[in-house]
Amino acid sequence: MRNFGRVIRLSLRYRWTFFFSVVCAVGVGVFWGANIGAVYPFVEIVFQGESFPKWLERKIAAAQQELAQSAAEADAVEKALAGGAEQERPELQAKLSWLRSRQIAAERTLHLYETLAPYLAFLPHSPFPTLVFVIGLLLVGTLIKCLFQFWHGVLVGRLAALGEMELRKLFYRRTLRLETAAFTNEDTSDLMSRFTYDMENVAFGLNVLFGKLVREPLKAVACLAGAAWVCWPLLVLTLVVAPGAAWAIHWLGKMLKRANRRAMEGMAELYNILEETFRGIQVVKAFTMERYERSRFHRRSKQYYRKSLKIARYDSLAHPITELVGMAMISLALVAGAYLVLEGKTHLLGLRMSAEPLSLGSLMLFYAFLIGTADPARKLSDVFSRLQRAAAAADRIYALLDREPKLRDPVCPVFLPRHQRDLVFDHVWFHYREDRPVLEDVNLKIHFGERVAIVGPNGSGKTTLLNLVWRFADPVRGQIRLDGAPLPQLRLRDLRRQIGLVTQEPWLFDDTVYNNIRYGVPWASREDVIRAAQQAHAHQFIMEELPDGYQTVVGAGGSRLSGGQRQRITLARAILRNPALLLLDEATSQVDLENERLIQSILEEFIRNRTTLLITHRLSTLALADRIVIMEAGRIVDVGPHGELLARCPTYCRLYQGEWPGLRQSA
Repeated sequence: MRNFGRVIRLSLRYRWTFFFSVVCAVGVGVFWGANIGAVYPFVEIVFQGESFPKWLERKIAAAQQELAQSAAEADAVEKALAGGAEQERPELQAKLSWLRSRQIAAERTLHLYETLAPYLAFLPHSPFPTLVFVIGLLLVGTLIKCLFQFWHGVLVGRLAALGEMELRKLFYRRTLRLETAAFTNEDTSDLMSRFTYDMENVAFGLNVLFGKLVREPLKAVACLAGAAWVCWPLLVLTLVVAPGAAWAIHWLGKMLKRANRRAMEGMAELYNILEETFRGIQVVKAFTMERYERSRFHRRSKQYYRKSLKIARYDSLAHPITELVGMAMISLALVAGAYLVLEGKTHLLGLRMSAEPLSLGSLMLFYAFLIGTADPARKLSDVFSRLQRAAAAADRIYALLDREPKLRDPVCPVFLPRHQRDLVFDHVWFHYREDRPVLEDVNLKIHFGERVAIVGPNGSGKTTLLNLVWRFADPVRGQIRLDGAPLPQLRLRDLRRQIGLVTQEPWLFDDTVYNNIRYGVPWASREDVIRAAQQAHAHQFIMEELPDGYQTVVGAGGSRLSGGQRQRITLARAILRNPALLLLDEATSQVDLENERLIQSILEEFIRNRTTLLITHRLSTLALADRIVIMEAGRIVDVGPHGELLARCPTYCRLYQGEWPGLRQSA
């Protein structure tokens, strides 16, 4: 429950909301107990054919008589004690002590009744009007309790929603700090599960905690306090079965938390299957694998069903345990209370239960208070399982929230002005697994303004090399330096502000064209955005072909635009950023020949006076490069211009002649 406690602390930042919710919960508890207390006047007053003033007169007379009798008996014992034998003194002293305490109790009772007398004198003096008055009080008390309960529900809902919002924002902020390796398909589906299913369980747990778990115990406390006021020794005797129930509920809590955690993991697996299937729906349909995907989803759903069934079994135990304990308490109270009233006794099993025999009205009130605890106990049995589910969800959320990103800003970062010297790869090694190196001893120096193309077969480490420049990961050995400063000594924000990226799969957000171009430079003016779009040859189609011009919403991933349009908008975004270092990863591979030529002309102008790294399979794009770097199996095997590499590099010749027809086709 430690992590759920951290969620609670987020909610408790809203102190006034919490304070007023507790005030309302106290009001519910007080009026719950007060309404149950109406049993006493019904049994002791109305059904005895009396009114409040007559009942009070009878009680005052009985209290005066009890006081006089106690005082007389105490005086007699004192005289006996003064002249009695030595062996009788302990017994007489004990009796005197009991009589004096009885006398003090009678005095207090008489004082209470005499204090009430002036106020009760204004109440009805006959039974039926008294009945109407008590029922009226009961209705007013119920109305006030319902008002408190309404506002308590509203305030608790607000508190839970605010706590969930704070947790969701914190989780999102911490998630954005993670390295890009944490956002694979499987990890993304798990993140979505934690953002949705787990968050909902935490929010529901907060609602239950600040709602039922505050309100219902207060109702139970009000009833237990009333029962203790009637006869506290009898209440203590009634509660002897409670420790066993507490142990059973503790055991049940551990089982529920474990089962809920496993069910949440199962839900994350279902999210993963859904995301894979929907993202790859074209592949699924093209290969007629619908039956296989249905079967796979069915198996995972069956596993989740079994985990949910285990939760249901444990959850179903909570209510019977609570009901059994409640029935045991009431049964014990019925037997003990009936014995005291019917036999007119004040002792039970040698223990004093009351100073005087209980009346039927007092016993009925005691039973009513005990029964009044049953409804809170029943509701709390449901609370228990919800809290365990929320605790398991909080553990899953904080397991990721507490995860420190592998790439962090240095404590004392080096100031980085705009790039103007060189980019150096100095004996760079990198691997995801130690037995499978991705880059091996890469050495490369790129001067400012130089345009370098990186080519090689698939899996040769080209994209990984670019990712290291972004610091999406750090080398396991060696250094990458920008203008002499090792990248880990720079602030990530300062480094990435100098870099522009255009990839083979241009990504646009489900927003307007205007906001997509301005993404990364939110302070840019409209004139700057239009100028960047004009440089990217996007302004014309935006104004002529899109229904709302720059305010056209492009859809998720830019789905409402063609591939060439998306690519030109991403180029406009990069142009607006005006980076000193430009990374192009297959920037023209997903467009047709006409758009490719257009984008090539844009790039030719845009890459002037900035350092550019290009990954490409297109000879037309290679023509933009000053040098070509050939990579194979994670190593640089040669560097030079196109003509020289054809003459001396076997790897380049093999790619050009056999495995890389795109080079010749685009020439």
